[in-house]
Amino acid sequence: MHRKATFKIYVTRREMLSVGDQPDHTLTLMEMEGEPVDYSPGEAGEFVSRRSVGFHDRIKGEGPMQGYAMTLYEHGAVFSRFEGIRSKEGDTKGTWKVYKGVGRLANLQGKGTFTVKFSGIPYQFILEMEGEYIL
Repeated sequence: MHRKATFKIYVTRREMLSVGDQPDHTLTLMEMEGEPVDYSPGEAGEFVSRRSVGFHDRIKGEGPMQGYAMTLYEHGAVFSRFEGIRSKEGDTKGTWKVYKGVGRLANLQGKGTFTVKFSGIPYQFILEMEGEYIL
């Protein structure tokens, strides 16, 4: 089944360290939480919460990132892994893949793409996701 969803995501914790090998090279560990903006309930029922933890390796604001996301629903949860690249324009584009489901989503398989854009509000972003799911 093909699905799309849009979330507002917020930085809840961020630790940034300078690498020191060249100007503006940083490693950042970031925790984010989110809420749906455009979402239709599926097999697991209503949305409850979303949390992700990601690692960013950036030079002058751009570079690769990777991490994990957990989304809880009324009757289940899905755990996914993601990776992407942030461009100098500030958008991050990448891919995600489900690695574990719980409850009604215990047999879930899925993968897809995502884009993260700055919302115009500090520490808030818009996450657009789409992909294919098999239960």
